Amino acid sequence: MPVTTTIAIVIFVAAYALIISEKVHRTIVGIFGAMLMILTGVLTQEMAIHHIDFNTLGLLMGMMIIVNITSETGLFHFLAIWAAKKVNARPIALLLALSALTAVCSGLLDNVTTVLLTVPVTFSITKQLHVDVKPYLVSQILASNIGGTATLIGDPPNIMIGSAVGLNFMDFVWNLTGVCILIFLVVEGILILLYGSHLHTKPELQAEVMKMDASKEITDHVLLKKCLFVIFCTIALFVLHSSLGLESATVALSGAGLLLLLACHRNEEMIAKALSKIEWLAIFFFAGLFILVGGLVETGVIKMLAQEAIAITNGNVPETAMLILWMSAFASAFIDNIPFVATLIPLIQDMGQMGLTNLDPMWWSLALGACLGGNGTLIGASANVVVASMAAKRGTIITFVGFMKVAFPIMVLTILMANIYVWIRYL
Repeated sequence: MPVTTTIAIVIFVAAYALIISEKVHRTIVGIFGAMLMILTGVLTQEMAIHHIDFNTLGLLMGMMIIVNITSETGLFHFLAIWAAKKVNARPIALLLALSALTAVCSGLLDNVTTVLLTVPVTFSITKQLHVDVKPYLVSQILASNIGGTATLIGDPPNIMIGSAVGLNFMDFVWNLTGVCILIFLVVEGILILLYGSHLHTKPELQAEVMKMDASKEITDHVLLKKCLFVIFCTIALFVLHSSLGLESATVALSGAGLLLLLACHRNEEMIAKALSKIEWLAIFFFAGLFILVGGLVETGVIKMLAQEAIAITNGNVPETAMLILWMSAFASAFIDNIPFVATLIPLIQDMGQMGLTNLDPMWWSLALGACLGGNGTLIGASANVVVASMAAKRGTIITFVGFMKVAFPIMVLTILMANIYVWIRYL
């Protein structure tokens, strides 16, 4: 084995171990690991830059800017209170309403941003009803990852897959949204069976919630109109972007640029606020990660892994798809799905170059496995960690084991449903 190949493997494995251990922040690991790939001669600087997927980074940044400006209007608080009133603040119906809101927003925005906006309102409403907030938080975690699975922009793994393969917004809608709706309904049914007997409140407390005026949550009506106009235009362009020959990052950044133009003009403070709220830690982590994986691609490690995977399944397309689905699900439950997907994308591409002609089942298996697998444990997806952290700050502890007891069996069931779906539709 060449020295550069050994160095690339050692750097990648060490970086992965540090990411899993959480002893060093993953952004630092990504940046430092990427620089080691260059300093040790595995990659040149030009090769490293070539491996950074700027389409993924641009899509994330554009959507973050749009969501950050829109959150200033109070729209998300309005939607949560509106949803609560629509179900007359009945605790079980409220669980379903808030989860559905989370799932829809996660599909149209992204799951981390969605839970950041909806969880505070969930605490406020459940506190007024005197019901345990934990079932609602667990449900919203699961819903955010299921909703994020349904579209191109809902979850980072989908963004990465779409960008690498050239799949557009409507490809994800046609192939994943239907099965995600079915999975969401089944999961919510299970949660209602589990928690329904504990979710009770008094009529007078329900009346208090019904008195809340959702319209008062909208703090800037003029800005809201501008945001809704831009969001509508952006989603319309996402639907049409492949036929227009536009990359998804171009659409997201065009929407962000238009909203900055309409909302900020020359207001430097507002511009700085919108840009400062971009999750730069995630952006730099992605950039470093792409370079780390690039080191494995350039040294032939990914090609070697692809050959081994094909050898295990004898190049059988159904067996390979099922292997990817279940492997990505269990891996994503215990480690961050982003580095895992970044590693598997070039591996699947190499399989195509080795003679596997029908790669569609592989890509949809990877998307379903990586996104739904994130529901298995509290560290399986970024949204899970964010909700647990927000809950802890408010005095509610969601334990790793407590969450896993409920979520892991549900995750396995959803992957089984995904397995049946992939088999029937593609195999």
